[in-house]
Amino acid sequence: MNPLRQLSLDQLRRRTSMKWRHYPEDVLPLWVAEMDVLLAEPVARAITDAVALGDTGYPCGTAYAEALAEFAKSRWDWAPAVEHTAIVPDVMLGVVEMLRLVSHRDAPVVVNCPVYPPFYQFVESLGRTVVEAPLDETHRIDFTALRDAFTRAGKGAVYLLCSPHNPTGTVHTGAELAEVARLAREHGVRVVADEIHAPITTAKFVPYLSVADDGLSLMSASKAWNLAGLKAALAIAGPASAEDLKRLPEEVSHGPSHVGILAHTAALRHGGDWLDALLTGLDENRRLLADLLAAQLPGVRWTPGQGTYLAWLDCRGLGLGDDPGKVFLKNGRVALNSGIPFGTGGKGFVRMNLATSPEIITEAVRRMASVL
Repeated sequence: MNPLRQLSLDQLRRRTSMKWRHYPEDVLPLWVAEMDVLLAEPVARAITDAVALGDTGYPCGTAYAEALAEFAKSRWDWAPAVEHTAIVPDVMLGVVEMLRLVSHRDAPVVVNCPVYPPFYQFVESLGRTVVEAPLDETHRIDFTALRDAFTRAGKGAVYLLCSPHNPTGTVHTGAELAEVARLAREHGVRVVADEIHAPITTAKFVPYLSVADDGLSLMSASKAWNLAGLKAALAIAGPASAEDLKRLPEEVSHGPSHVGILAHTAALRHGGDWLDALLTGLDENRRLLADLLAAQLPGVRWTPGQGTYLAWLDCRGLGLGDDPGKVFLKNGRVALNSGIPFGTGGKGFVRMNLATSPEIITEAVRRMASVL
């Protein structure tokens, strides 16, 4: 069964999470990265079994890392070494810890804009400078821009790679990632990869550490199985970065939720069939959105991504200004992410969350078109 077709709008409005409570009830929310799905049955069972046992203490062991290694070997023909992993509270807090491990406190951080807004927020909260290397017009890494950014950032900087890329859905190829690794070594830049969307791809996903042994990666089952409220992620080191990861303060491992780790482990080990059904449903939603835009909003340009469940919509042709999301919210009562916080290249764009039912997507586009 398509997981995206199991819940009605009335059922979804009973939820108390950010997606469904941030805006008034007359607003259709297609913004923050929550999926409108029921939990995969193996995940729900792992949680309820833990509650029945009162198994709600502190996390222990390497089951999560072992499950990820098994999943990665099956899906990507690559398996991280369990001894080169560490549990962290979530991916972005893990990113912060990796930045502290491999660079000085004032080292710049290079990003490919437009990119996930917390990249800016977390980096700047550390008192660091963000150096932008814009993607090219096809939303792929522009290596001339990346080389220039590495030069400006200087030796000792960190490149925060988003793979698959949020918001564009670009899935980087093995050749592109190998060139990233080569340029980083040439310029003395360390690479930290946010790979949280890795399971949600239609193209072949290539883990960064499969082409570079000196990088660090953050992975989680959070996005692919809708577990944002059950905090847990893994930091993974390539062989040449293992000594860096060993310096991670022990108290960082106290942050993840034990029940979260149980849920993430169950997802990776037993949630493959559910994930495949989700991927099929997301493909159907991409085709639906393309048809709806062509019929009702032909002024919107969109290249369907091969990863994530997000759509990066170019609304510059609609004449709605730099922040069309404000107009869609005020006059159409549809909540989308404004492109502006995604950095250079975000003006005139919105990000839409496709992890919902076809009916909700259809109604959202109707409302957006009514604004014009």
